[in-house]
Amino acid sequence: MTVRDETMEVQALDAAIEQMKTSEPERLLHQLTSELSLGRGQVQRTIELLDEGNTIPFIARYRKEMTGELDETQLRTLEERLGYLRGLEERKREVLRLINEQGKLTEPLQESIVHASKLQEVEDLYRPYRQKRKTRASVAKERGLEPLAQWILSLPKQGDPLQEASAYVDEEKGVPAAEDALQGAQDIIAEMLGDDPDIRAWVRRYTMDQGVIRTEAKDKEQESVYEMYYEYTEPVKRLPSHRILAINRGEREDVLKVALDVPVDKIVVYMSKRTIRGDSVVNDLLQATIEDAYKRLIAPSIEREVRGELTEKAEEQAIQVFAQNLRSLLLQPPVRGQTVLGVDPAFRTGCKLAVVDDTGKLLEVAVTYPTAPHHKTAEAVKTFNRLADTYRVGLVVIGNGTASRETEQFVADWIQSRRDLKLHYAIVSEAGASVYSASKLAAEEFPSLDVAERSAVSIARRLQDPLAELVKIDPKAIGVGQYQHDVAQKRLEESLGAVVESAVNHVGVDVNTASPSLLSYVSGINATLAKNIVKHREENGKFTERKQLSKVARLGPKAFQQCVGFLRIPDGAHPLDNTPIHPESYPVVDRLFAELGVRPDKIGTPELAESLRKVDVNGCAERLEVGVPTLKDIIDSLLRPGRDPREELPPVVFRTDVLQIEDLKPGMELKGTVRNVIDFGAFIDIGIKNDGLVHISQLSDRYVKHPLDVVSVGDNVTVWVLSVDVKKGRVGLTMKRSSVDNLQ
Repeated sequence: MTVRDETMEVQALDAAIEQMKTSEPERLLHQLTSELSLGRGQVQRTIELLDEGNTIPFIARYRKEMTGELDETQLRTLEERLGYLRGLEERKREVLRLINEQGKLTEPLQESIVHASKLQEVEDLYRPYRQKRKTRASVAKERGLEPLAQWILSLPKQGDPLQEASAYVDEEKGVPAAEDALQGAQDIIAEMLGDDPDIRAWVRRYTMDQGVIRTEAKDKEQESVYEMYYEYTEPVKRLPSHRILAINRGEREDVLKVALDVPVDKIVVYMSKRTIRGDSVVNDLLQATIEDAYKRLIAPSIEREVRGELTEKAEEQAIQVFAQNLRSLLLQPPVRGQTVLGVDPAFRTGCKLAVVDDTGKLLEVAVTYPTAPHHKTAEAVKTFNRLADTYRVGLVVIGNGTASRETEQFVADWIQSRRDLKLHYAIVSEAGASVYSASKLAAEEFPSLDVAERSAVSIARRLQDPLAELVKIDPKAIGVGQYQHDVAQKRLEESLGAVVESAVNHVGVDVNTASPSLLSYVSGINATLAKNIVKHREENGKFTERKQLSKVARLGPKAFQQCVGFLRIPDGAHPLDNTPIHPESYPVVDRLFAELGVRPDKIGTPELAESLRKVDVNGCAERLEVGVPTLKDIIDSLLRPGRDPREELPPVVFRTDVLQIEDLKPGMELKGTVRNVIDFGAFIDIGIKNDGLVHISQLSDRYVKHPLDVVSVGDNVTVWVLSVDVKKGRVGLTMKRSSVDNLQ
């Protein structure tokens, strides 16, 4: 950049930044359209909807015409990318100002920063200008050795480097000899090479492509879960996410030493070609400087960056797996119309019992001691008999924690002795139950119960309505992920929160029975509004119409618009209030009824259903002046008013007897429930103490990229026993019949 008046430079930069701001919407629109393979109009209208404060569930359900029917996943991806790109633009403007303040912003550099497409590119470009702590290069510059470095970089054909360096000898400046001057100049050049954005980008790509992760034990005699990594190597580009996180944890726990090996020679050759051109008297000097720059400055930094990128991708994969598992768990079908006996099993402190009616209302709590060390079996039978007879219990639900299988054996024996009751039992995950039980929310709900008794209530309710109960618990504590404590907690929290929000709005919420916890996940409703809705309900009685929600304190027009379609009022004054149809579409429904010649009170009748199935949606939408997607949703809602989408999923598996690991034999066929899905397979509850594992290679006869492509948490599956290790309590399972045939 030519020397200009300083004020003009500032003005020119301000103008450039203002131009960036002006052109930003168009640039982002172009990039998002290209990245996500979406139509320009789709992206533009979605951005406008997001900027107006609309929630993802609301946009996905009620603004399909505007977005071109983008689903929640596409919308969330667009929202995340939009946030990243806007943050990138902000960082570019900040970096431009910081470099310009140093008087070092050139037009080519400005262009490179403006057109960078990734944050890493911007940081690489900014790196040479970043304020550093004292380095060998900065000390050399203070000693006036920068001109000597420039002379070396000019690749002189003649001269003696030592003689040239002798001119910079100055003991007062800390340069006692020509050799010290040369070393200082080399330090300056090494730092320049280490900060070169092109070199760093190439080395980073090469390391990703050719690097190898090598791990070894700090103490080979130590027993640990990391023994497979005591002497292990794998190419960086092939490392699966779960191994990256396992290696990181082993290193963090000081069990493993981890290194990233990469062919150094080729990197040095690349750097040499960029730096040394032709013969020069300083070639040997530069070659040594290049090797120093790589080994001392570039390699450690790039290794951190590469491992950081690997970790970031692995964490994102782990978060996605957790999120999908959580959604499947939340959407487990409810078990309605049953009085349930919940059992929180334990040894020394006894099994806590809680009976809840078919609405989830607590009827009674008790404690029994059927397991070791007490073995008060007869007394426990009396308690179970009394509770079952008094409240007509239909199901027993046992938490899967400590003493679960011992308690299950007792319950199974008791059920066999009470065949007159036609009882069944089920095992449910109690992950997070203790977190909920000790929470402020649980204390407010059951102030007179102790922690274990609250846990028994939670276990019982998990079977009746998993979604309503699980939303009371921090999603991270629900326990259907892999390495969830090793990933970025803020990102995990955001992702899981979005999953819960999506699940709640997918199902819909009865506004007259929902807890504040459940209501707080409804589109447009925060924790304060949720409490206000419940307070209004308690003070004024049940809501009879959706429009009454507008009277709730602090629930303004925008919040009403966002939430009202997801809130249901069964048996309300308006029949449409128990459907997903938004009140803004009620006039459309009126026009549809008029066209069909039926009355609103016919909702749910075969007469209306028959008429709706005959509707020509495209022609009708045009006549009713409504979008085709919206009319399709209206018709679907009218065909199945008040439906719960979870009821279409496979029901919970109930049992009456217990299976022991000693009973298992290779080839045995079993029915099981998927409890957790991870990158390398799925854990299946087959009724024994520990879940069996179906390795990814045993999920299907076809190639499986990820287990979630085949199974989800809560699926009921048929499996066959592959292997049994009674000592370790491990069972290998398969879902491939061909694998069983090979055993025979």
